[in-house]
Amino acid sequence: MGNRVLEVGERIRELVEKLRDNEEGQGMVEYALILALISIVVIVILSTLGKTVNNVFSNVSHGLSS
Repeated sequence: MGNRVLEVGERIRELVEKLRDNEEGQGMVEYALILALISIVVIVILSTLGKTVNNVFSNVSHGLSS
């Protein structure tokens, strides 16, 4: 009975170490954070410069049509 308890304890310890050392999902989280940061920066830039760029294209379009 004591041996069996030690075997189960050893298996649990091995599983905990295996789960602790598993870092596969960590890379995906880092990529998701980078993608979110880039998306936020692009949205801020477009919202800030969007009207200016639209005005430039409108002026060019009106200049070409006249």
